Amino acid sequence: MNNSLGPNVAFNGVEKSHDIILINTCNEIEGKYVDYLSTLSKKEVIPVGPLIREMKITMENEGNDSKIITWLDKKDESSCVYVSFGSEYFLSKEEIEEIAHSLELSELNFIWVLRFPLGEETNIENVLPKGFLDRVKEKGVIVEKWAPQARILEHTSVGGFLCHCGWNSILESLHFGVPLITMPMHLDQHTHSRMAVELGTTMEVVRDENGKLNREETAKVIRNVVMEKNGGESVKAKVRELRNKIREKGEEEFDQVVTRLLHLCTNNKQYEHKMT
Repeated sequence: MNNSLGPNVAFNGVEKSHDIILINTCNEIEGKYVDYLSTLSKKEVIPVGPLIREMKITMENEGNDSKIITWLDKKDESSCVYVSFGSEYFLSKEEIEEIAHSLELSELNFIWVLRFPLGEETNIENVLPKGFLDRVKEKGVIVEKWAPQARILEHTSVGGFLCHCGWNSILESLHFGVPLITMPMHLDQHTHSRMAVELGTTMEVVRDENGKLNREETAKVIRNVVMEKNGGESVKAKVRELRNKIREKGEEEFDQVVTRLLHLCTNNKQYEHKMT
């Protein structure tokens, strides 16, 4: 179950809530966990997701967004991997170098969003392996700070999403039918990744006994998912299956949520009227 704020905050929220708890998930993804939480909390837990953040185009980012989409337009279907690790975790120089080598070894097209701590002025060339940008200039795009994630994931050229396994990233990836390659970093991301593996929607990058990344193994996992080999084909099929189920049932389930909430509000008003 999604819990990005830590267990204490999540459980306090459950305890302070009323008879109904709304959560950003859906039965196709976490049905059994939703039922378990309902039993555990003795409250009605209702999935209302996946809620996907609307893509807003501003004058500030419109030019850069257009360049990215134009670049994707020139690539073959499902030939690119999108790489992003969210806005709350910043890769170490060692991790950046290993991921760079992995992408180069994979020989795939890629879009990689690189972020650094606020106020930290970093020259991208200084953190990447020497000569990397020149070697991948035909295959790769490095984007600083921010990219239109939803627009990228819905593009037909994207065949895999290498990510930290943040909850929003999982939901967006499944909504757009993009297979996941997970590289969890901290907090609840490891739990999310295990759940995604259990669902059959991801292949996880496994670190060594010291928690280090292995560039050859990472490249292999990326290629397997994007090229649909050695298990990657079943991941792709499962993601497509889930995407279709979510879209088919989405509006129906949301209508049921609205009906249930309206019924609850009506009952509360009737109760309050009797009390007065």
